[in-house]
Amino acid sequence: MSRETGRKLIAQNKRARFDYQIDETWEAGLVLMGTEVKALRAGRATLTDGYAHVMDGEVWLEAVHIPEYTQGTWTNHAPRRRRKLLLHRKEIQKIIAKSSEPGWTLVPLSLYFKDGKAKVEIGLGRGKKSYDKRQAIAKREADREMAKAAAARFRRR
Repeated sequence: MSRETGRKLIAQNKRARFDYQIDETWEAGLVLMGTEVKALRAGRATLTDGYAHVMDGEVWLEAVHIPEYTQGTWTNHAPRRRRKLLLHRKEIQKIIAKSSEPGWTLVPLSLYFKDGKAKVEIGLGRGKKSYDKRQAIAKREADREMAKAAAARFRRR
């Protein structure tokens, strides 16, 4: 029997790093149903609308879309159901302390399999203002121009 090793990326929330200034990240396990795991192994999930929050001392993942498993029967899962995140108690206490401050949000950054187990990376972020986004775009374009100029200079040699 061969065991899965390494990290296999399923979904990534690229928009989160653009919309939020991520301060700290955690890796959490997920409580999933069997059909959800099969749908994830097929590489189907969307994190764009997702968020996490603390309720009754537990961290929950909301609005993450894992589509129904196509070969599933009446035991199939609801695509946007609430899913519990598995974290150590000290991590949860840290998340509660930091996310209780106004302006901070828990955002899912990526969903992946690590050594055969489904994991989600969540980040504590503060929403960026529109001028922050413009600065990020300007920096990205400047980096692109520098890389282009360096490549052109390298080709001339």
